Amino acid sequence: MVRNIRIDVDVDIDVGAIVLKGAAMSVDVDRRGPVMVVTINRPEAANALDAPTMSGLGHAFEQAEKDDEVRAVVLTGAGERVFCAGMDLKAFLSGTVADIDGPGIGIFTRRVFPKPIIGAINGTAVGGGFELALACDLLVAAESARFGLPEVKRGLIAAGGGTRLPQRIPLPLALELGLTGAPVSAARLGEMGLVNRVVPVAEVLPVALELADQIAANGPLAVQVTKAMMVGELTAADWDGIAATVAPVFGSEDAKEGARAFAEKRPPNWVGR
Repeated sequence: MVRNIRIDVDVDIDVGAIVLKGAAMSVDVDRRGPVMVVTINRPEAANALDAPTMSGLGHAFEQAEKDDEVRAVVLTGAGERVFCAGMDLKAFLSGTVADIDGPGIGIFTRRVFPKPIIGAINGTAVGGGFELALACDLLVAAESARFGLPEVKRGLIAAGGGTRLPQRIPLPLALELGLTGAPVSAARLGEMGLVNRVVPVAEVLPVALELADQIAANGPLAVQVTKAMMVGELTAADWDGIAATVAPVFGSEDAKEGARAFAEKRPPNWVGR
């Protein structure tokens, strides 16, 4: 049985002296038996992460965690071109990115989410989009998908999980992605061991659901403990320490200049502060 649920939560976003009311997030939730499919549905904005969308993802994963009938979660994006383009830079410039209602994406990016997450990466995943992919346990990616951590090109840091990349691939390869900001193909990430399956875009969701169904058919307690023990073998992130380290960067003149330059389609003028 498939149940379709649209999570639309109204939030008030303060932009200077203007209050925008009723900014509805775009996150769809489908129940396919024991599998929950969570879809970022902002194709007109490259599925970028603004505060309402991050709130929607948080509420969806909170729902999945509390529902004992959900055995696995599939995370994907709407359309066939972009999984998630990362942080919405317009929202960043307006200062509304932090106006998140509920747990936000941290419910599965900043902790070990108890249930398996399969990323159905239907297209480009860069910046925060790549970090969402890294929060997934298994990845099925479209042949056309591109991945990257371009934060350094905007004077920012991939502090939402991107710096944990060395836990998933060899350090020199992680440093290449993190320090150059250059994109790589799904096939290349498959060679690095990060992507489980590389398939035509039309097969991304079906293959991800097939993996999810295989997992959901197993003992739920055994699955959850196996995941916890395997992930526990990796070093846990010190999020408080990370937050203290990156805060000056996100509040810097360079961070704002990087976003402005992107919006204005020009090279940034870095000042180093």
